Amino acid sequence: DQDRAFDGEEAHFLADTEPYDAVVLDIGLPQMDGISVLERWRRDGRNMPVLILTARDRWSDKVSGIDAGADDYVTKPFHMEELLARVRALLRRSGGWSESVLRFAALEMDTRAQQVTVHGQVVELTAYEYRVLEYLAIHAGEVIAKHVLLDHLYDEDTDRDPNILEVFIKRLRNKLDPDKTLQPIETLRGRGYRLALERGNPSQADEGPA
Repeated sequence: DQDRAFDGEEAHFLADTEPYDAVVLDIGLPQMDGISVLERWRRDGRNMPVLILTARDRWSDKVSGIDAGADDYVTKPFHMEELLARVRALLRRSGGWSESVLRFAALEMDTRAQQVTVHGQVVELTAYEYRVLEYLAIHAGEVIAKHVLLDHLYDEDTDRDPNILEVFIKRLRNKLDPDKTLQPIETLRGRGYRLALERGNPSQADEGPA
């Protein structure tokens, strides 16, 4: 079963009264915009997976949605097959993805504080490094093409240098895995990158050296 809301107030009300498995949320809703709706849901403890729809192709709007608690996004115009595939993926991984803390073995990401720890130790990342890692984490297990990551990082075409992305990936590997034991980011030649860690609580994983 599915319900449809025609404005932000109605969307907020429906999710307050029904335990939805997943939500597709348009940022451009009237009365209350989608970002505000999502922020209120998360503030009220509504942790269902949310995919946002946006006609805005600026990375800043996508980041605003993720920061507000979105689990994924699709930019209009889109193919219905892609939208359905992404919703199915959200449903498959919904056991914890809508939480603000994402855990992958020894690696933990607090998406609200934008803080990363490995074996309990804080890892200092630049803003761009964090955004690369967060995008890979949100799409963990998926192969993310270079051009998709560059679209996420940069609004202007002139800034989209694949060599810069390779630098960010190298820095992330060095910072997250200086001992070369974790191997968090996998390169698939000619295809892109993938976060290769298993999702789970770090307390259940090897705690690393004392």
